[in-house]
Amino acid sequence: MEQEHSLPLGEQLDETFDVTLSRLKELPDPLQRAKAAHTLVGRAQDYSAELQVVRNEAMNATLRVGQLNSTQLANELGISKGRVSQLAKGAPPERLFLGSGKLIVALAEKAEDGKLQDGRDKPVKGPVIATEDVRTYERLRELAEEVGLEATFERIPGGNVHLNRTNLVVICGPRLSPLIEQILEGDPHLRFEKDDQGWHLVDRNTGEVYRSPMDHGDNGDIAYFGRLPRPDGQGTFLYIAGIHARGSGGVVHWLNNELANAHRELKAKRFSTLISSRFDPQTLEIIESKRVTPFYRPEEA
Repeated sequence: MEQEHSLPLGEQLDETFDVTLSRLKELPDPLQRAKAAHTLVGRAQDYSAELQVVRNEAMNATLRVGQLNSTQLANELGISKGRVSQLAKGAPPERLFLGSGKLIVALAEKAEDGKLQDGRDKPVKGPVIATEDVRTYERLRELAEEVGLEATFERIPGGNVHLNRTNLVVICGPRLSPLIEQILEGDPHLRFEKDDQGWHLVDRNTGEVYRSPMDHGDNGDIAYFGRLPRPDGQGTFLYIAGIHARGSGGVVHWLNNELANAHRELKAKRFSTLISSRFDPQTLEIIESKRVTPFYRPEEA
C-alpha cells in the first residue's frame, strides 16, 4: 500500500483509469455499459478542460518566476517552444481563484413573506430566490466570462445543498441552511451571530462587531467571503453571504477589482474575510466595496 502512494501522480491516475475501464468493460448489460461509458466520456471532457487550465497556469507561473525559460520548459514538457508560448498566453491565471471548469452557483431559496401596502400579510407562496441574489449571480457570471469560465446557477431547496463538488460557489446565509451554519462554526476567526439588534458578523480575533448599515437606514452592508472545506474532506467551495442579500453583491464587486490580487495571495487555499459595500439607493447597484479584515487562514487559529 505504501508503494502505491509513492507512485508519481501520473502513474496513480493511469492505474485508477485502468481499473475503471476494466470494470466498465465487464458490465454485462450493454445498455448499462453504454450509459456508464457515456457518463464517463462527459466527465473526461470536463476533467480535460480543467487540467488544461491548471497546466497553462502552472506554465505561466514557471516562466514568471524565472524557474525555466521557454526552451527549457518546452524540453521538460516534450513540446515545441512555440507551443509553450501559445499555451502560456491562454486564460488569465486568476481564473483559477474561481474554478477550473464550469462554475455552479448555488442560490438559496426562502419563503416569501412580509406585508402588503395596506398592512395585510402577503399571501403564502412557494420559496423564491431573492432578487438581490439573482443580481449577484448575474454579476458573477459576467466576471467568470471575462476570465474564460462558464457559469450556471441552481436553487438550494430548504437549505439542502450538495457541497461535495468542484467549481462550486454557494450564496446562502447560515440562517437558511443548517449545513452551512455547521461549516461556518469551524471558522476560528469570523462568524455570524444574532442578538436583540439582529444578525451581525464578529471578528473573534479583535472582538470587533460588524453590523449592517442597512439596519440603520443606510445604503450599505457587510458580507462574509471565504473558501470553506467540503464535508467529504476532498476539496473546498467558495462561499458568499451578506448580513442582508444585497451584501453578497459587494463581494462580487470587490472581486471585479481584486481577483488577480486575491489569486496571487491565496491561490486555492482556504481563507475567510469580510467585505463592506455601499449601493446606489436608486438603482441598488453596488458602487463601492472594500475588504475590512485580513485574509484569515485556518492554520492561524
